[in-house]
Amino acid sequence: MRNMKNKSRLAIWFLIAVGTTRCISANAQAPPGEGTQQFAELGDFNLRDGGVIHDFRLGYRTLGKLNADKSNAVLWPTWIGGTTQDLLPFIGPGNVVDTNKYFVILVDAIGNGVSSSPSNSKRQPLMRFPKFTVHDMVEAEHRLCTDVLHLSHLRAAVGISMGGMQVFEWVISYPDFMDIGIPMSGSPQSTSFDKLNWTAQIDAIELDPAWNHGNPKGPLGRGFALSEEIGSMNGTSPSYRVTHTSSKDFDIFVAEVKKNAKGDGGTASDQIRQREAIIALDIPGEFGLSLERAAKRVRAKLLVVVSAQDHVVNPRPALQFAAAISAPVINLDSPCGHQSFTCISLGPTVAKFLADPGSVHSETVEDRGVH
Repeated sequence: MRNMKNKSRLAIWFLIAVGTTRCISANAQAPPGEGTQQFAELGDFNLRDGGVIHDFRLGYRTLGKLNADKSNAVLWPTWIGGTTQDLLPFIGPGNVVDTNKYFVILVDAIGNGVSSSPSNSKRQPLMRFPKFTVHDMVEAEHRLCTDVLHLSHLRAAVGISMGGMQVFEWVISYPDFMDIGIPMSGSPQSTSFDKLNWTAQIDAIELDPAWNHGNPKGPLGRGFALSEEIGSMNGTSPSYRVTHTSSKDFDIFVAEVKKNAKGDGGTASDQIRQREAIIALDIPGEFGLSLERAAKRVRAKLLVVVSAQDHVVNPRPALQFAAAISAPVINLDSPCGHQSFTCISLGPTVAKFLADPGSVHSETVEDRGVH
């Protein structure tokens, strides 16, 4: 999301959440000379449905050093609305992905306001920017790896939420391109409940009077506010909200949600297009396969992380996918729901699996905090 305050809140949900093998803060910085914003200029980028993004550029950052045989590269794409700047606190010596061991590639997903997006395209601004899919995000990332960074293989692909969806796409579309895949709170296929959530948020934005049927007149406020309310309702679980917000404090809570829910036509267009990509997510359908048969294409070692109370990305498809190939599953049992990473530290488990996939097995991790 282009609105920095909204984006910062999303980042905090995840940055505190995933945890690391050492303590970090949201102000953690990459080592000097590493992690600077870069862009791959890829010209006209052909989309799966026949559309074209003109003058396409993909944002990315790299940290750590590629080893002699180029076997230590780890790709980490962004979640919905997130940027690679938000991912930096995960990366570094002793963190989730240790730059003393790995060459890390952070990628800004299409439509996030950094890579080519409705908000920054000169030739295809706002809703003239073509619809794209999670598959298209991965195709762009594949071109970055092969054409720009000259890599033919990855040690791993890691991602949270929409980033996890991209990991599922990677391991199915390019099954021999990586050793490990770690999709966290992601899915290979959007369920009807997922689609309802994202559709409601799009409808809320489009109901804003200033949206003007995709021809914005001034800043948007009411639509963003309603979309944020929907996001706040689904981001955790009913028990979490009841515990954290008393009835008498409800008006204060809603006012805070609405406070920074503002943006322009570019922000709205970015949000709509990324949500449309998630609504369209059906990786097995891309190949004309059942979910179980699609899973059989995978060659990488998978660690699938889900939250039983996730009201944003329903865990059922990910669980079915894991079962089809006997991949280990980490089930986060927390009322924090989609934000369970903010309540249960998973960083050490991710780091362990990256080092030795055979050392991690399925388990349910209970949230022992008071939520």
